[in-house]
Amino acid sequence: MAIYELRCRDGHRFEVIQSFTAPLPGCPECGAPTGKVPSTFAVGGRASVPPPPERMPQTWRGTYGADREYVAGLRRTAERRRALEERHPELAGDRRPIVAHEGRYEHAPLRAGDHPLTHASGHTHTHGHGHGHGHGHGHGHAEGAGKGTP
Repeated sequence: MAIYELRCRDGHRFEVIQSFTAPLPGCPECGAPTGKVPSTFAVGGRASVPPPPERMPQTWRGTYGADREYVAGLRRTAERRRALEERHPELAGDRRPIVAHEGRYEHAPLRAGDHPLTHASGHTHTHGHGHGHGHGHGHGHAEGAGKGTP
């Protein structure tokens, strides 16, 4: 015996306990033919979203020295993510290649086309002065201290 939730074409819903092989009863309100409604508790498993490419390991060390089984799992995860992004392009994000992902770019990878001195927040890196180093005069560095003093 099983419990079925049934619905007729007019939208009336009800439950019935009956054998798997028994024919479905008509609607008790209007007598119309009925059909099974998928049960919410019958859906099992756990949904998980594969991580985006920038959260996948990017280094030799991150793949445990290119461990064959681990890398095969990473490939399966990447394939699941690619299939998900094909079905839902809004999840794809920035597809430009990552050119730097370590050091200061660990949390905001540098992508092809980004200016290397612009951070992910959009702020441009500066040294606090409007000119580069190696210009021959001092501005607080040890090699320039004392120059021009008699």
